[in-house]
Amino acid sequence: MTPPMHGDDTVKDLVQQHWNGRAATFDEESQHGIHSDEQHDSWLSVLREWTGNDSHRILDVGCGTGVISLLLAELDHDVVGVDFAREMLEHARAKARQTEYSIAFQQGDAERLALPDDITELVTARHLVWTLPNPTAALQEWQRVVEPGGRILLIEGYWNHDEPWDEYEDMHDNLPMYDGRPPDELSDVLVQEGFSDVTHEPLMDATLWGREPHHDYYIMSGTVPR
Repeated sequence: MTPPMHGDDTVKDLVQQHWNGRAATFDEESQHGIHSDEQHDSWLSVLREWTGNDSHRILDVGCGTGVISLLLAELDHDVVGVDFAREMLEHARAKARQTEYSIAFQQGDAERLALPDDITELVTARHLVWTLPNPTAALQEWQRVVEPGGRILLIEGYWNHDEPWDEYEDMHDNLPMYDGRPPDELSDVLVQEGFSDVTHEPLMDATLWGREPHHDYYIMSGTVPR
């Protein structure tokens, strides 16, 4: 493995810069935003299946422009969204103001959440672990803030791009899960970090992504031991 080129703070600054720069146009891409009633309903169906019918306290980490946060709120969950990029959060707040849902959006580091232990029942994260310098530290942190018996729910993928892009060209060697991971590999990581009942299934329905998926997408759940 290529030795790291930067310290964690430098890498995080570059990651933050990248996502702040993409915030204004992020939702325009079909696989990121919601662009039709059919896509909206398909995501609601997936999230309802994996979160259940009861209302839960949910922390949506790496919430970005609030796409998943808003869908979870629509399913009657009590949602807090956290993201490292201030510009992403501004778009999330603006979108939430146009709805009837009350979602608290706050800036924070997924690897060092400024939250007490056992504060939430479920942590969700979509396409986040590949952006983190210390993804296993993040998994431990999410386990800390979830009450015993609660879960994490990851929407993830394996991209395997030929070349790194944009700011990531200079820092991808510092991101252990850059390009994502196949589900079996990520499942093994969750088990190693102490999660139980780890399960996953593909998310390859074109409706979810607004196009035929170009990569392997999946959803994965793990339970925090009691």
